[in-house]
Amino acid sequence: MQFRIAAVDLVSNTCFPALAADALGYFKAEGLDASIELAAMLGATKALRDGSADAMIAGSVHDVLTEFPDWRGVKIVVALSQGTPWLVTVRADLAAKRGDLNALRGLRLSAAEGPDLALKRMLSGAGIDPARDLQIVELPGAKSRDVSFGVFAARALEAGQVDGFWANAMGAETAVSRGTGKILIDVRRGDDPDEVRYFTFAGMAITDKFIEREPHAVAAAVRAIVKAQKALRADPSLAREVGKRKFPQDAAELISNVVARDVEFYDPAITEDMVAKMNRFAQSVGHLSGSVAYDQVVAARYRDSWEV
Repeated sequence: MQFRIAAVDLVSNTCFPALAADALGYFKAEGLDASIELAAMLGATKALRDGSADAMIAGSVHDVLTEFPDWRGVKIVVALSQGTPWLVTVRADLAAKRGDLNALRGLRLSAAEGPDLALKRMLSGAGIDPARDLQIVELPGAKSRDVSFGVFAARALEAGQVDGFWANAMGAETAVSRGTGKILIDVRRGDDPDEVRYFTFAGMAITDKFIEREPHAVAAAVRAIVKAQKALRADPSLAREVGKRKFPQDAAELISNVVARDVEFYDPAITEDMVAKMNRFAQSVGHLSGSVAYDQVVAARYRDSWEV
């Protein structure tokens, strides 16, 4: 069966288990003819809404709320990786200690549409006014359909267009490996000042209509992703093979290092606590009108598949 997946970012560690499920043959083994296409910024959620995609994968799965208010008509079926996946990477020559958000005062940072809300919320929580104490700028060309933001931002840092960026670990690895950047904040590893690491997570979302029409196909997709996660945890070097098939050459050479560090986050389970904290963040940025029950957000019928 054909299974069309819209992706917010492709050259990324956060949604990597879905790419691995394709490249390593797990989708095919489950009877799915999967195709993963990059959509511009929040375009993946629009593709899910208009039916041009059967599923959406994103580093911040709550992005679906931009097209599915209050989680009406959509469900998360599996987590691709745990925790808010973005890092603050700054110029390598900046005199700043790891974890010091105050070092961002007066700098020019870039962040993609969507993730920028988490950055602003983190800054505000630390007593930094994102509109007054620093600049958050949009990079020309960042919204193009074929742009994976992390690597794009790393190149902008190298070119001197910005002093830092908020993006995935692939972007951070690119900047660090070139000697132009260093990691200032990694929220999943304890650098966050509050509950930033729980704002969101990477996952796959599918409409209620598709789940009802093709429940077995959805279950097959979930099983394929879980098998890919298990394979990566057992042997992170598989990332190199996936990278060669899916990434540009320079990114393919870096991804295995990133995945080797990230495999601890490749867990498919979605807990009630995760959903509650994600929803609190969504409410705080105006993307959710009120409390929503776990079963309205997560297709719990696929829990058994998380244990494959």
